[in-house]
Amino acid sequence: MATEEELFANIDALLEDEPQLPLPAERARLREAAGITQARLATALKTSTQTVKNWENGRSEPKSPRLEAYQRLLKGWAAKYPAHGTPTAPAAPAPVATPQPVAPETFTGSAAPEAKATALVEAPAAPATPERPARQAGRPATSRRPAAKKAAKPSVDPRFPHGPLAVLDGDGAAYGVDGIVLDCPATTVVELVEWTLRESGLGAPKLNRYGKDSDPLIVLTAAAAVKLGLPERLEGHEQRRSLRLPEDHPVVKMAAKAKWQLTQRGFGPWARIYRKAQGRDRQCVQLAILAWDALDDRSWPGVAEMEPADIARVLGVYAQRVITPRGSTAVSGLELMTALRLPTKPERDEETGNWVSAYNPGSLGTEPMDPAPPEATPEHPVVVQSGWTDGFLHEEAYQWVRSVDSLSDEECMMPFAVGLDLNTAFLAAAARLVVGLSAPDHFHAPKFNPKIPGSWLVDLSHIELDPRLPSPFTPDGARPTGPAWYQTHTVAYAQELGYDVHPIEAYLRRETGAYLDPWHDRLKNAYVDTLADLGVTKDLDDRQFLAAMEQHKQVDPALAAVLAAIKATVKGGVGKLRERPQGRHYKEGERWPALERPTWRPDIRAAVISKARVNMHRKLNNMAKMTGLFPLAVLSDCVVYPSPGASPLDFLPYAASGKPQPGGFRLGPTPGLAKLEGVQPMLWAVELMEKGLNPARHIKGGDAVLDEGE
Repeated sequence: MATEEELFANIDALLEDEPQLPLPAERARLREAAGITQARLATALKTSTQTVKNWENGRSEPKSPRLEAYQRLLKGWAAKYPAHGTPTAPAAPAPVATPQPVAPETFTGSAAPEAKATALVEAPAAPATPERPARQAGRPATSRRPAAKKAAKPSVDPRFPHGPLAVLDGDGAAYGVDGIVLDCPATTVVELVEWTLRESGLGAPKLNRYGKDSDPLIVLTAAAAVKLGLPERLEGHEQRRSLRLPEDHPVVKMAAKAKWQLTQRGFGPWARIYRKAQGRDRQCVQLAILAWDALDDRSWPGVAEMEPADIARVLGVYAQRVITPRGSTAVSGLELMTALRLPTKPERDEETGNWVSAYNPGSLGTEPMDPAPPEATPEHPVVVQSGWTDGFLHEEAYQWVRSVDSLSDEECMMPFAVGLDLNTAFLAAAARLVVGLSAPDHFHAPKFNPKIPGSWLVDLSHIELDPRLPSPFTPDGARPTGPAWYQTHTVAYAQELGYDVHPIEAYLRRETGAYLDPWHDRLKNAYVDTLADLGVTKDLDDRQFLAAMEQHKQVDPALAAVLAAIKATVKGGVGKLRERPQGRHYKEGERWPALERPTWRPDIRAAVISKARVNMHRKLNNMAKMTGLFPLAVLSDCVVYPSPGASPLDFLPYAASGKPQPGGFRLGPTPGLAKLEGVQPMLWAVELMEKGLNPARHIKGGDAVLDEGE
């Protein structure tokens, strides 16, 4: 028999053991009986809402000092709300459950978890009333919302309850969308990857019925990167975007030992860590390291310096409206093209009855395609190996300055130079743009057909236009001097102007389609919706539009950063269609990695830019006919006009009814419409023109250096 001493020792051991908590289901019952939300409880215990959820579903247990505070709270609730009986105190009505994750309210006090927990026992949450509105979950205290009408939030995919991404700080808090905060216990990159895939609930559903879900994105702050064993900065002599950890770095070796792989980009600012998919289950995590310049300030202005919760909000809105970032905005723009227009789709084999992968009509397919020689770049193998010397397609955006000698006295006496900028001009050009889908075929002396995409060798030097306008056929606005290669839209515009065209030869594509239409539609909606959230809506008249645009960036800096990223996605995505070789060691004639993509399509890039430049000239020409006004300069999608007043309203054409005249420049928030870029004195513009500088480049800030070239 046990002695009294042994029994007392056993009892003492039990007393010294960790406090025992009720079963997880009982914890949830007690909290709901008290009318306390998980978010409020998380705030009281200085933890995250997700942690409280984990306690209530048995996935994890609290540790000291939260353990003792939580136990004290549950004991207090148990006394008030016994499992089988009437509560000793009336409970406030429990909040209605929603499918969105509830964000923890920001806690700035200094009270200990135990004191806060005691307060919850003594003061149940009061229900929201008209006099006391409920606080909105996930709304940062520093954000200001415009009065614009909000679109309904998309329903949450139950597989990804916590959204597409999270921003991890050095304390193990992972900030997600809608203000959610997760506890991340990882201390190594390998642990982080496994936590992300198994426990985080991060990811996003596919954008196309035949596609794949977006892999979760984890953004690492500088402190988080150092905690995980990564260097604070990447050093090297190559271009920053090509920097990466050496293969013998401990983090890289640890990942390899755990059977994780890196893409060819290696472990750089945007690192993809994966294992080969087993069946339909993907095992892949995207990392973005802020301290390694993952978020370029030109595309994501000010975002890298924001607090983690605000970074998560910016990237979360972008992920919802565009795509979960997988690299630079240019990379994301290209990825979006493929995600929306997949190269293959499942199809049942008629002979075997099995499902096979088949070509998806309207896509670019799965294999890279060599361009026609005039569509390539000088270093391309097609050019080097063939010895091609007959010129190249030179479809680029405008960089034109009008001759000062062509200015009239009346123009010089105008007090102002006003710059207009076309909203996402390349995106507007991509709408309903028919491009080639098959390889190019070579033709001699073909008859021009404006419906066939391709490259045409034709002489347009005989076309004489008003010298106060740029030529529509060249990027610098100069009149062509002889035969040259042009994209279909450029030649078609010569026909539109009433001139005969007789191509000498051409490279044309038989299979065609509006490949970019889904890309255009998604980015257009993203642009318009984000502007609307900033108070710039379609229902504003022109004066209201100008006023709203003047202050839209101050309404909500986070959403203004999203807008900048959307615009960068458009330009970068188009640019990626003709990505040039990178690195000091490249030799002319060698293939470079971008050539292995089906989306390396310089002819499609040329089609977008050609159409955008033709659209610009058409408006310039119509403006001259309607108003007698001629531009001072054009730079891509920005044009500068002399003006009698400091507003576009002083020179844009309007009908007697007050409506804008069709055909010219019109103000508005949609792609292809114009906004005010800047206003400067006319004398300022003339001085720049005399120095050979482009007023359109500097009119926004007026900070041109007059003794330097472009």
